[in-house]
Amino acid sequence: MKILLGVAALLSGLFTNPVSAGVVDSLPDPTVIHARDGLWYAYGTQNPVFSSKGEAGERMLPILRSKDLVSWEYAGEVFTPQTKPAWHGGARLWAPDIRYVDGQYYLYYSLASGDVGLATAPGPTGPWTDRGDVLPAAAQDACPTFSIDQAQFTDVDGSHYLYWGSYDTICAARMNADATRVEGPVTQVARGRRMEGGYVVRRGGFYYLFYSDAGCCDGSYSGYQVKAGRATSPLGPFTDDEGVDLMELTSKGAIVVGANGNRWAGPGHSGFVTDLSGQDWLVYHAISTADPDFPPITNGPSGLTKRPLLIDRLDWIDGWPVVRAGAGPSEGAQPAPVASYDAGGTFGEGSLNGWQAGPGWQARSGQDTHGYAAHTGALSYVVSARKTPDADVRAQADLRVSSGAAGLTLAHVNRNNHVVAWLDKDRNALVTDVVIGGTSRGAQATALPAGFDLGTWHTVVAELRGTRLTVQVSGDKLGDPVAEQTRTLPRAAARPGSAGAVARGAADADNVGAAGLYTPVTRRVPEPSPGELLPDFSDEFDGTAIGAKWQWVRGPAPGVAVSGGVLSWPTQDAELHRGTNTASVLLREAPQGDYTVEAKLDFAPTLGNQQAGLVLYENDDRYFKMAHSVLPLARGNGAVLQVSEFLKEGERPTTTPPTAVFNGPMFGGPAARTMWLRMSYHFDAANGENEVRAATSRDGRRWVRNGVWTLPAKGPLRIGLISMNRSGALAQFDYVRTYRD
Repeated sequence: MKILLGVAALLSGLFTNPVSAGVVDSLPDPTVIHARDGLWYAYGTQNPVFSSKGEAGERMLPILRSKDLVSWEYAGEVFTPQTKPAWHGGARLWAPDIRYVDGQYYLYYSLASGDVGLATAPGPTGPWTDRGDVLPAAAQDACPTFSIDQAQFTDVDGSHYLYWGSYDTICAARMNADATRVEGPVTQVARGRRMEGGYVVRRGGFYYLFYSDAGCCDGSYSGYQVKAGRATSPLGPFTDDEGVDLMELTSKGAIVVGANGNRWAGPGHSGFVTDLSGQDWLVYHAISTADPDFPPITNGPSGLTKRPLLIDRLDWIDGWPVVRAGAGPSEGAQPAPVASYDAGGTFGEGSLNGWQAGPGWQARSGQDTHGYAAHTGALSYVVSARKTPDADVRAQADLRVSSGAAGLTLAHVNRNNHVVAWLDKDRNALVTDVVIGGTSRGAQATALPAGFDLGTWHTVVAELRGTRLTVQVSGDKLGDPVAEQTRTLPRAAARPGSAGAVARGAADADNVGAAGLYTPVTRRVPEPSPGELLPDFSDEFDGTAIGAKWQWVRGPAPGVAVSGGVLSWPTQDAELHRGTNTASVLLREAPQGDYTVEAKLDFAPTLGNQQAGLVLYENDDRYFKMAHSVLPLARGNGAVLQVSEFLKEGERPTTTPPTAVFNGPMFGGPAARTMWLRMSYHFDAANGENEVRAATSRDGRRWVRNGVWTLPAKGPLRIGLISMNRSGALAQFDYVRTYRD
């Protein structure tokens, strides 16, 4: 199968999600690596990826390959029924995590039985060698979670860590020296309702734990979102952007990406990759609301949700990661990742054509690298014939050193005027130097980890922005550098130039080049704020009884009272959930057009499933709800979680019968005794949908913006309150205010 090159990607540098369209039906839980052959490879959970082409059954950890992160081809699978290790039994294989460690590709994966496996290979498509289970029984016993959704991380001292967990705790532990087995004590680093899919990226002195929560796989009702916490240690404590510890028994903020009301539901279980300009990208799956579910699968499980591969720009704003500055998953054409160098290249299939090579360099080829440049002898350069048009560049080189040193040179005018970042074997250090007029302006050294093996490939990445130079060394460019150095250059050194490699001794170089440095996005997209207050659709509860504009469904509820500017309502032993509709609902008319409804709620629930909050209600089986809820942890030994729960209920067309009622939650920001709850309504005329976005606050000023739920518009929505599910708590509503948007 040839790589499918879209016209937009070829002619205008654009792409449209999903990038896996036309290649595979689904690529859940994706992970991506930029391999030594210069191509990108994506790996996904076992799925019926060719169902639409008539293939029965599934592929085990399918692999895609791309030249540009946009146009992909199928490249095989990690295991087949014939090569699958016997210890897997009949378990399905989930959630791969790809890394490059000690000269090999490490693919960690989960078994549906709750084990974590490892396969290694000399190349990104194999052949794969089974390395067994990396998670000993003692580690599983020490973590109160389902032992899946693992990810590996290498720290600056060379230590390896494994993160794992699902429903509802994420744990971490150190691994042995070759990253094949967990051996350290287990630390619980995060917990939350359906929390899973954790992995760590180090940036700017912080360790960022990305994770997903809510439901991954409920078709168009999937409430999956990606969130993040950060810490100054790989073992935490991790906190969200409001300082809430990820181990606290509440939902969390710092939302990286969630549904935004377009065709994509349940964006989640993400990976991370950086293009040649230095721009980071979130790699994730999402569900098309127009085509959410697989048909019945022969020789496979039933009820599977299609989760194609998406990519979107990942911005870092005020120290926190967020997709497209907060705009969420993209649907239309977007600027594509930078996938080609302005200067440099990959040495083809073993050629130095287009390079200015000094003595001692020769072209070679290998299984993984294809072409590369090899050097022996005294100090010598191999430099691209082209120069970068701008001084602000990102340069990189894959290097390995048998003796002496190898380096990446950038802003290279000639051997007397350039910048260089060395991997020095004798000093076991990253060494940078600036040469102007043949004179060094001072070398600076940063130690590499003890025992660092320079005889295997490592990537040196240098970013030059103005006069600021930042250099990193890593195995796989997946946010886990083992050495980093920043320095300020003389202005004369910060200029356009060539990119290349330099060596003294026996060393190799590959994938050497430079591209224009990306321009960071520093401001989030503006969030709409409520406009004019609409008194006719609001209530301050200043009287002594419920106002005449309110009406009950199954009411009045026992114990409801209005006094002192507060509506008090004890929680009921009653439900508003699918086929069980026994709870009271207090309703009033909503205005025409777009609006935001806000309630201030004092609520201190103590028992699982107690909840109170706002609804936008059509009927018992079609509504939107934003509530402070208490939910039990799946493996929490009786612990309960206070959550901001944003939920919709309606028909799921792909169920049997089609009118079956289904609901799905998203989880918003941290919960508190006093909370401000908002739902913003918009009618999407183009698609005939009611669109509702939720937000929560703990102080009435700083808001956590949640995702968007949609339902086909049928009847009018009314504004409502609920206090239900389990008795014993008291909801006190200070006001309900409605604003024109």
